[in-house]
Amino acid sequence: MADPKGFMTTPRETPQRRPVDVRIKDWREVYMEFEQPRLAKQAGRCMDCGIPFCHQGCPLGNLIPEWNDLVWRDDWESAIERLHATNNFPEFTGTLCPAPCEAACVVGINSDPVSIKQVEISIIDKAWEAGYVKPQLPAKQTGKKVAVIGSGPAGLAAAQQLTRVGHSVVVYERADRIGGLLRYGIPEFKMEKGRLDRRLGQMRAEGTEFRTGVNVGVDVTVEQLRADYDAVVLAGGATQARDLPATGRELDGVHQAMEYLPLANKVQEGDFERSPIHAEGKHVVVIGGGDTGADCVGTAHRQGAASVTQLEIMPQPPAERSEAHPWPTYPMLYRVTSAHEEGGERLYSVNTQEFVGDDQGRLQSLRLVEVQRTDSGFEPVAGTEREIPAQLVLLAMGFVGPEKHGLLEDLGVELDARGNVARDENFMSSVDGVFSAGDMGRGQSLIVWAISEGRSAAAGVDRYLVGRDVLPAPIEPTERPMV
Repeated sequence: MADPKGFMTTPRETPQRRPVDVRIKDWREVYMEFEQPRLAKQAGRCMDCGIPFCHQGCPLGNLIPEWNDLVWRDDWESAIERLHATNNFPEFTGTLCPAPCEAACVVGINSDPVSIKQVEISIIDKAWEAGYVKPQLPAKQTGKKVAVIGSGPAGLAAAQQLTRVGHSVVVYERADRIGGLLRYGIPEFKMEKGRLDRRLGQMRAEGTEFRTGVNVGVDVTVEQLRADYDAVVLAGGATQARDLPATGRELDGVHQAMEYLPLANKVQEGDFERSPIHAEGKHVVVIGGGDTGADCVGTAHRQGAASVTQLEIMPQPPAERSEAHPWPTYPMLYRVTSAHEEGGERLYSVNTQEFVGDDQGRLQSLRLVEVQRTDSGFEPVAGTEREIPAQLVLLAMGFVGPEKHGLLEDLGVELDARGNVARDENFMSSVDGVFSAGDMGRGQSLIVWAISEGRSAAAGVDRYLVGRDVLPAPIEPTERPMV
C-alpha cells in the first residue's frame, strides 16, 4: 500500500481543462499538464484493497494497485512494465476510456474514487519521455502468417500480440491511414494523433506490416485471403450506423456523424484546408446523447457553429449513482464533457418528427416533440411540438453492427442474434481459422473492451496455429528505431 492514510487525507484531484475561449480556437487536447508531485499524492489514495474491485471493473484486468504504488514510490520504469503487462495501448485508454475501473473503486463507495485514469496516462507519457517504450521482438519466428482486417484498437492489439510471439502479421485497412476510429472518428481534441503514430512506429519496428487503402473482399478476395494466410482476424468494427428514417431525411444538410467527424480529422492530417461538411455559421443539431454526439458537439464549436443543440430521446440521467446502478457497476450519470462545457444546449426526452427544408432541398429546421417513456416505448406528449432552426443535423445514434455485404457474406461466417459475428470461447467464428475481435463480434462497445478482445483473440489464434496455451514473452526490448 502506497500511503496508508492517503485515501483519508488527500482529496481527489484531476487535471484542469484549458480555458474554453482558448481551446475552441485549436484542436489540441483539452487537458493541462498534471504535475508529478500532485500525481504521486493521487496514486497514494489507492487502498491496495484485499479484493481490488477495480480489476473487475476493467475489462483488461489492469493491475491498478500495483502501478499506483510504483508511481507513489517514483518507480516509473516498473510502473510501465506492470501497465503494459495487461494493456498494449494505455495512451489510448488513458485519454478515451470512460474509466469503469474508477466506478468500481472501493474508495468510491463513500468518497471520491482514485484518479486511476490520470495515473494511467501519466505513466505512459512518462515512459515515452524516458525512453522506456521500445520494440519487443519475438524470440523466434513460427512461419505462420496471419491477416488482421481492420486497424482499430482491437485489430492493433491482436496484431501486436501475434507479431511479438513470432507470427508474420499483415494488417489491412480500407482507409488511407491506419487507426480505424482512433484515426478517423476520435477528434484531435480528445486524443492527438501523435499518440497513435508513435505507437504504430513501435509496431512497425517489431515487424507488423500495414497495408492501407485495401478493401478486403473487394481488392483482395476471400479466396486470396484464405490461400495466403494461416489465420484471419476480423476486427473491422461495428460500422453500420443507426439511421433515422424521418420525413426529410434526404435533405442536403443531414449527415451521419461518421460522415462528418472523419473529414474534420482529415483537415488536421493536411488533406483539406476546410472540411467539405462544415458547421461555420450554421445552427447545428446533434441527434444522440452519447460520446459520438459529444464529439460532434466539440467539433462544431471549433468550426464556428452559430448554435449547437444536442437531442436525446432518453430522460436526463441522475447526477448521482441510483439504485438501478449499485456499486461497483458503471452508473448512468449526467456527465458534462469538455465539449458540453464549451457551450450549446442539451435537450432530453425529445424525438425528431421531421426534417424541414426549403424549395431547393436544403435543410432549414427540425420539428421535434417531447416524449414520455411507457411500457410500449416512447409516446409523444400532446401539445409539445416545436420547430428549431437547423442547417446541419448530425446523426449520432450509435451503430447496429458490422457491415454484412462483402467480406462477411463471402466468408460465410455465422452471425449471432444481434447481427454480430458469432464466435466460440477461443474467439473463432463458424469458419475454421477465421477469428473475430472487438465491435465486429461484440457489438458497439468501449475501447478498453476492444483491446481486451484483441488480446484474447490473439491468444486463440496462437493456440489454433501452434497449440500453445500461454503466449511466450518476447525477448528484451531493443533499440531498433521506431519510424
